[in-house]
Amino acid sequence: MIAYLRRRVLLLAVSFLVASCVLFLLLRLLPGDPANALLPMGATPEQVAEVRHELGTDLPPLEQFASWARKMATLDLGRSLISSLPVGSEIAARLPVTVPLTLLAFLLSVLVAVPVGFLTACRGRTWYGSLIGAASQFGLAVPVFWVGILLIDLFALRLRLLPAGGFPVDGWAHPGAALTALALPVLTVSLVMSASLIRYVHSAALDVLDSDYLRTARALGASFAGAVWRHGLRNAAAPVVSVLGIELATTFLGAVVVEGVFALPGLGSMLVRGFAQHDYPVIQGILALSTFTVLVIGFLTDLVQRLIDPRLRRTTTGTLA
Repeated sequence: MIAYLRRRVLLLAVSFLVASCVLFLLLRLLPGDPANALLPMGATPEQVAEVRHELGTDLPPLEQFASWARKMATLDLGRSLISSLPVGSEIAARLPVTVPLTLLAFLLSVLVAVPVGFLTACRGRTWYGSLIGAASQFGLAVPVFWVGILLIDLFALRLRLLPAGGFPVDGWAHPGAALTALALPVLTVSLVMSASLIRYVHSAALDVLDSDYLRTARALGASFAGAVWRHGLRNAAAPVVSVLGIELATTFLGAVVVEGVFALPGLGSMLVRGFAQHDYPVIQGILALSTFTVLVIGFLTDLVQRLIDPRLRRTTTGTLA
């Protein structure tokens, strides 16, 4: 297991390095110049060249990447080209919006999708099982921003139960107001994520219900619930955990998109502003954080799978890692 962890940590580091290189190069291919965002209309070429020199964007791409990589190694994300504020502190100030939104939406999705997925597998031929299956299929085809707009129209404009957007200026100083502001965004993300997760849980549960070991347990006198609890859940958990890891990463990325719909001061609005102003340090910082988060979630998911299923801990020689 120790050797496996070393390999996985090395793979995580290499994957992040490669992703950072690709990210840096792709951003440099975008049209536009951050110097133009700092200068008024009609600026002379000499003024543009001077600002580029001050920002360091006139350096060769390899030198720019080397400078950025050195700073990244010390957890320094640089300073915004527009505001001159440290990118790390700006990201830290917005994480209290994005992280709770992600975790609450993911938790709600799991609480809904796992029991509903098992219910549709056990009662798929009933009218409510078919209805749930059709609803989940419909949810897979609906864009998350469209769901947000519909919820705003229903709960904010028509029923006037929840705010349409925004976040308290004092943040989490008043938890009730903060949770109320996140209610519709959390519901939006969780509805879309639940539709996808229900299908995966449904498939994993069907594999367990059709397995020979479950039929053997029933033949030996175990009740259906007892056989599923003792023999089925652990076998169904391994593929479901893999999907949960993917869904958590997707929920984080989806939360960044939904923030724009609900005017939340999270990473989403910061990223949109960075693209509009060609603020490379801001864009690189947010996307690097997102990439690292997704890689870490994948690493932890793989680790949990190996802890649940002993078969995954076997090496090619047939011994346990």
